[in-house]
Amino acid sequence: MKKLKVIVSGGGTGGHIFPAISIANELKERYPETEILFVGALGKMEMDRVPAAGYRIIGLPVVGFPRKPSLKMFDFFLKLYKSMRIARKVIAGFKPDVVIGVGGFASGPLLKAAVRSGVPAVLQEQNSYAGMTNKLLSSKVNKICVAYPNMERYFPKNKIVLTGNPIRKNLLETIVNKSKAFEFFKLYDGEPVVLIIGGSLGARTINESVMENLQLIRQTEVQIIWQTGSFYYKEMLERLGGNCPDNLFPMEFVSRMDLAYAVADVVISRAGAGTISELCLLAKPCILVPSPNVAEDHQTKNAMALVENQAALLIKDADSKDQLLKETFSLLNDKQRLKSLSENIQKLGRPNAAKDIVDVILEMVESQKSEVRSQK
Repeated sequence: MKKLKVIVSGGGTGGHIFPAISIANELKERYPETEILFVGALGKMEMDRVPAAGYRIIGLPVVGFPRKPSLKMFDFFLKLYKSMRIARKVIAGFKPDVVIGVGGFASGPLLKAAVRSGVPAVLQEQNSYAGMTNKLLSSKVNKICVAYPNMERYFPKNKIVLTGNPIRKNLLETIVNKSKAFEFFKLYDGEPVVLIIGGSLGARTINESVMENLQLIRQTEVQIIWQTGSFYYKEMLERLGGNCPDNLFPMEFVSRMDLAYAVADVVISRAGAGTISELCLLAKPCILVPSPNVAEDHQTKNAMALVENQAALLIKDADSKDQLLKETFSLLNDKQRLKSLSENIQKLGRPNAAKDIVDVILEMVESQKSEVRSQK
């Protein structure tokens, strides 16, 4: 195969960015000569994360569609128009063999420009409920890689390939020495550990659930690694003052998630698609608190896909302050239930997701080339 030229587009959250980078890394591993360009949304986290992973990125001024009618509508359409113009120039200048959209604002204009130019296009949908951008693009693209079954509710059945979500490779590749992980977090090896993660920015409700239950935490021997998120870290420390229980360890951001997962007996988390994929592959018992502030409540749908398979517990955001910590401590005392959750969630994992998505991409590129050759 000649040198491949690939554009990967999308972003906005870690849930979009990590799979995008995983796909790019898999392509580079198999075909080191592959030239990869990312296209993201200006001001979003991909503009930092992608260059840190070693890839070039171009930003589009695109923003999300306003949820309520307002003057923001004018800003949305103006930025969409500018983004479409830039996207057409990117396609014309880079001349990709294939374009991959991972969801998020930027993938709309870029994939639309690509299909109009006759460039083969693949969508990757991470959630069990399809995003608006991907639904609109689904009739135009060649293939759609999905993480959950029954996605023909949203996409043309003949285009769907069930691949799963790619996850950060280091989480699977690192064979963690557990004692090293306990040492890293300064934890005692003889007591259970709960890992609380609310995303890199944090989750207000989950953080408040911790603050409301400091006395309960203090009464247990459970050690809690608490990622507050960058948005809330300072506030949480100020509110704790000198009142932080000895078994509660607040952190702004967990830099070594491989070590955190290694020591965790239970994980408390939002229900973003990327995190769920990691929990499945690592077979971690988890309690999910879906965010109510996401488009079309897709996190609840992600969580329910696990709950229906007895692979996770779900607590509604509104019930979190009263129930979350009590349910967590109850679960830790039920060894049989922990074992069952771990076994059931592992069955839902798809460890070869990045490889399978790249197989779809390469097969499509070859098919397109064969078609062009047969027409000559």
